[in-house]
Amino acid sequence: MADSKPLPSHDGDRVAMEALLRDVFGIVVDEAIRKGTSASEKVCEWKEPEELKQLLDLELQSQGESQEQILERCRAVIRYSVKTGHPRFFNQLFSGLDPHALAGRIITESLNTSQYTYEIAPVFVLMEEEVLKKLRSLVGWSSGDGVFCPGGSISNMYAINLARYQRYPDCKQRGLRALPPLALFTSQECHYSINKGAAFLGLGTDSVRVVKADERGKMIPEDLERQINLAEAEGAVPFLVNATSGTTVLGAFDPLEAIADVCQRHGLWLHVDNLLKRCHGSQASYLFQQDKFYDVTLDTGDKVVQCGRRVDCLKLWLMWKAQGGQGLEQRINQAFALARYLVEEIKKREGFELVMEPEFLNVCFWFVPPSLRGKRESLDYGQRLSLVAPVLKERMVKEGSMMIGYQPHGTRGNFFRMVVANPTLSCADIDFLLNELERLGQDL
Repeated sequence: MADSKPLPSHDGDRVAMEALLRDVFGIVVDEAIRKGTSASEKVCEWKEPEELKQLLDLELQSQGESQEQILERCRAVIRYSVKTGHPRFFNQLFSGLDPHALAGRIITESLNTSQYTYEIAPVFVLMEEEVLKKLRSLVGWSSGDGVFCPGGSISNMYAINLARYQRYPDCKQRGLRALPPLALFTSQECHYSINKGAAFLGLGTDSVRVVKADERGKMIPEDLERQINLAEAEGAVPFLVNATSGTTVLGAFDPLEAIADVCQRHGLWLHVDNLLKRCHGSQASYLFQQDKFYDVTLDTGDKVVQCGRRVDCLKLWLMWKAQGGQGLEQRINQAFALARYLVEEIKKREGFELVMEPEFLNVCFWFVPPSLRGKRESLDYGQRLSLVAPVLKERMVKEGSMMIGYQPHGTRGNFFRMVVANPTLSCADIDFLLNELERLGQDL
């Protein structure tokens, strides 16, 4: 028999539940937002994995803990997490903290719904379509379809699956046996999820034909045409070209018009059409009844491969409502202005060297330490320069002063990639970035 002694719990105790949430929200505002976005605080508090496990006390026990202990857990989670809203966090393609977007996320998590039918998510079904319609209009489309995806990797997998379905609709029922050998084409600068998607969908990574890019990272249309002809000569059926607008590292934009001309000549899929429901739909009768009392086309869940799907549209909708199109445009203009400021500062300063003039908000550069300046002609210059970025990254993370990503690229050794994304950044933050690299690397 189960132990009849009641365990401490907030289940059903509205007063205790509300008190806990008020305390947690207070901690979030103070620790994650106020301190987490302050330049006077650390970006991160680095701990080695074993030490961090001990500090967090991650093991789950049979007995529950007190409210005081739970609140301390919340503080610890925030304390040892990277503060991506910090003005010195330059590490990823995302950064910053928008209060309206955060408010949207708090609301969606509080409502805890799933966006598969109008029946249980009426507000968000209508809202998502309105946001998607606005986004389509920005690229010049007057019609179309779409859904918010969990990330770029899933979006690219959708693109591959839709292109395959458009060419061979029978594959939805008959699977791979309905298909000849297929070929899809993408730039050598493409996101790694294209290979993952080809493997996940059963096409195999050998079906991915890599098209050459120029020195700036843009797909070369002439090589695309050559690769298509080669695939056909080898007995494969071309079905998809994946172009990129803003590559991950260099921020390059493929020449879409020239690529579209190649696709048109060969009858290849390049753009997104209204195929989501036909491609992914399964008509689950317990969710998508066709005799509901409202327009069942509003039940968007059959368009996606997921069943439950969290609400992603509110944070963008609320931010857009607050900023307006003009405010968002101003943010973008400010980001480009700061990227240009960084480029000009790099050109002025000794010990900094651009990888190339940026096309977008990705500014790629080397920090050349004192011991390597003026030694470009040395045989081991490139090898030694490539060792600099990892050393500086370790130093900045362990001090918690800032975070910026680095990577090699082709024949180029490790360099830093700064993506100007945080809307609260100023020239002072850019100056700090460069000054801090100089400080951290002065003895190298």
